[in-house]
Amino acid sequence: MHTHSYIYSINYDIHNEELCKLESRQIFGEEEQDNLLFSNLKLNPSISPFIRSRFELILSATDYSGLLEKIKQKNIHVDGFKVEYLVLSGDPTKYADRLSKLKDTGYCIEGDPDYTNPSITYAIGQYKNTWYFGVLTKHQTDWLAHKKKPCSFSSAINMDIAKALVGIASKGDQNQRMLDACCGVGTVMLEACIAGFDIEGCDINWKACRSTRTNLAHYNYTAKVYRSDVKDLTQQYDTAIIDLPYNLYTSSNDASTFNIIESTAKLAPRVVIVSTVGIETHIRNSGLKVSDSCTVEKKGKKFARNIWVCERM
Repeated sequence: MHTHSYIYSINYDIHNEELCKLESRQIFGEEEQDNLLFSNLKLNPSISPFIRSRFELILSATDYSGLLEKIKQKNIHVDGFKVEYLVLSGDPTKYADRLSKLKDTGYCIEGDPDYTNPSITYAIGQYKNTWYFGVLTKHQTDWLAHKKKPCSFSSAINMDIAKALVGIASKGDQNQRMLDACCGVGTVMLEACIAGFDIEGCDINWKACRSTRTNLAHYNYTAKVYRSDVKDLTQQYDTAIIDLPYNLYTSSNDASTFNIIESTAKLAPRVVIVSTVGIETHIRNSGLKVSDSCTVEKKGKKFARNIWVCERM
């Protein structure tokens, strides 16, 4: 009955709405609706700051009793399982009724449950008059440990933006080789490393390189960091991220901005650029074209960041 293999549950605050929708377009090819994305793409939910879970659909039915019957017919035998009720948008089921349905579902599965450390988590839920049963994979929050990185500065991008940039640049493909062309204190590199990406970074500022290396070593990441002008790099990458310098400590001008963008465009066919000012002319003159974009306000600050997804022309 169901035409998609997965349901992704999405959550974001108002400041990140545009960023979340950009990430959805770049990874899934469409925006979320009702905080949900139906897709045939299997993605680790922890790759995104906005995806709360991946619901892998096994069975579906137009009514609850029909779903239970299908689960029984599936003859599932497994020890250490757990069943959760996944509340999807528009589901009016009350809490007590949800608990009752969890018990019903559990009785349809042969084996001893484990509510504390399950070997597999099943879920049931309904959306638009269809009931679903499947395997639930939740977003892991271990990346939040990066909040306590040893080196930071106040104008660095937020962790959730950095994590989204990695997903946008890679389109969710963890086989992509990445470059962080202005790595700063390594905020982007940390999120790429914990998600399993092969990433390297460079920065012309020796203090920035030292801070990045300190932060990476603190979490036992081994990604390479080059103290170099990006124009002097010769390696090739699948995709690159540029968070352009913009504050008093990492100043930039039109000439250096153009140099960074043009040089990075020679190293990667896909470049995601972050800037607080308009740089469309630099992008075009660097041999890149903008395929998508958004604006993200920094919570509590009076400036916004523009994000451009660029492809080599």
